[in-house]
Amino acid sequence: MKSDAPWFTFAGCVLVIAVLYWAQAMLVPIALAVLITFVLARPVIVLQKRVGRVPAVLLVVLLVFSTLGVATWALATQLSHLAADFPGYRKNIQQKIVDVQRASRGGSVEKVQKTLDDIEAQMEKGAPDRGTAGQPVVVRSEQVAGLWGFPAWLGSMMGPLATAGLVITMVIFMLLEREELRGRLIGLIGHGHLALTTKALDEAGARVSRQLLMQTLVNTIYGLGVGVGLYAIGVPYALLWAALGAALRFIPYLGPIVAAGGPIVLSLAAFPGWQQPLLTAGLFTILELFTNLVLETVLYAGAAGVSQVALLIAVAFWTWLWGPMGLLLATPLTVCLVVLGKHVPGLEFLSTLMADVPALEADAAYYQRLLARDQSEASDLVDRHVASQPVETVYDALLLRALNYAERDRLEGRLDADEETAVIDATRELIGDAGVLRKGAAPAGSIRPTETPKAPSTASVVVGYPANGTADELALRMLGEVLEADEFDLQIVSARLLSSELIDTVRELGAATVCIGDLPPSPPSKTRYLVKKLRTALPDVEVVVGRWAPPSLADDQPALLLDAGARHVGTTLVETRDYLQERRRETHRPELAPEDTRVDVPAPVG
Repeated sequence: MKSDAPWFTFAGCVLVIAVLYWAQAMLVPIALAVLITFVLARPVIVLQKRVGRVPAVLLVVLLVFSTLGVATWALATQLSHLAADFPGYRKNIQQKIVDVQRASRGGSVEKVQKTLDDIEAQMEKGAPDRGTAGQPVVVRSEQVAGLWGFPAWLGSMMGPLATAGLVITMVIFMLLEREELRGRLIGLIGHGHLALTTKALDEAGARVSRQLLMQTLVNTIYGLGVGVGLYAIGVPYALLWAALGAALRFIPYLGPIVAAGGPIVLSLAAFPGWQQPLLTAGLFTILELFTNLVLETVLYAGAAGVSQVALLIAVAFWTWLWGPMGLLLATPLTVCLVVLGKHVPGLEFLSTLMADVPALEADAAYYQRLLARDQSEASDLVDRHVASQPVETVYDALLLRALNYAERDRLEGRLDADEETAVIDATRELIGDAGVLRKGAAPAGSIRPTETPKAPSTASVVVGYPANGTADELALRMLGEVLEADEFDLQIVSARLLSSELIDTVRELGAATVCIGDLPPSPPSKTRYLVKKLRTALPDVEVVVGRWAPPSLADDQPALLLDAGARHVGTTLVETRDYLQERRRETHRPELAPEDTRVDVPAPVG
């Protein structure tokens, strides 16, 4: 049954897409009405506190749609005047064509044109002579008046007008009964998902409203720039192009191109030279760069919560599905899908694919880069973390976790020993890049069993023992990076030491602390044995165990190590460092001198 689940999911997706396509005549007005309701809900809520719900809804709807209607009528009037004026620009257009032909003469354009003309001539020579019998017959039809004498164009307008009326009616009733509709939706989903549904509805409404508000603000500023710039250049109907530019930018990607095309074409036709057309093209280029790089970055970034690639794919999908209305509704519909993926179980893939948050956490991305042998990008992730987070956390957040994940995957059979070794070797090289924490001090070294280095008199000697090999040794080196060099001298011994040899080394060094590095998810059985041996042989030596790992792989039974005799079991390097520093302060706290214990008694008066 589990093997058939993907096919059921695929079939369900195909069925949903088919329903969306065949029912678009009904679903598009509903989607548009819901979108407008989201936008107008906040003004209605504010206004209804003063005049009541019904008057507030009617006033807001009347004001918004009346403004849209007047603006549409004004734009249509301006476009009709522009169409009437365009024949007067015929001379300038002809001159532009002559200039282009003159510039292309002798060049590649003329060669291509000549080649096409030759091909056309050859095809005409090879065509049979049909005489006059093959001449086409042109059939002309009389213009048919509309039904009952109405003009024919009025019939073509009935569909959009009916859709607009349906949208306005649905917006009014959705605003009047928004609490009732919300309650029915929650009841349909079930009271057991009350919190989930409430969060999804609130976030969808907030995201859509904020996205449209920010987009309206950006488009208004863009339209003002277009109007002022075109008026300064002298392009006719500057106000018309400003309004169209602001409105067309609501259409993703294609809208700005169409908004710039009209004024550029008009400037080519209206002016005899090339100065004004070039200024017009430069104006739109500068405005587009300013809008994308400044305005949208400051005002609009993150408002939708959708990645740019996902939004581009969504625009293509909704345009294919619903045509021009799908292009207009693509962004808000995609925002709603991302919110559903965030809150609804089973739809998490939508949020993963389309949200603007990183699909991988930083530690997973870093480990993935190491698996791909891309050490350069892994180093970039380390540098990025150091630039934005406290530098001492880079080991716990990135480098150590890669070692944990590699060991987990090896134990579970997803990595072989060579692949784990590659991750360890790359980590060893990156430790030097991240080792900025030592403040110029030499990194902690690794000593052979026969060596007996002499510890500085001012630093506390800590013997580091890697329980299971190279990965644990690297973890101890990272601990040495976060320890203060003037306070601690971390001496890392070989993992091949037997327990008796480890005890002898601790005695020779005169160390007061032994830190055993044992990275999860490996079982701590060997570490428990070492802790018991150290506790028995060296009762005055403090044993610290480093089970450093992310929460998903953290040791769930630290009490076993504590019962064996460990004084502390750390889950992060920073936690272990803080513990060692606190213990050093307690050990080296100066005692009061005898003269300091003297109590001064005031001399008797007189």
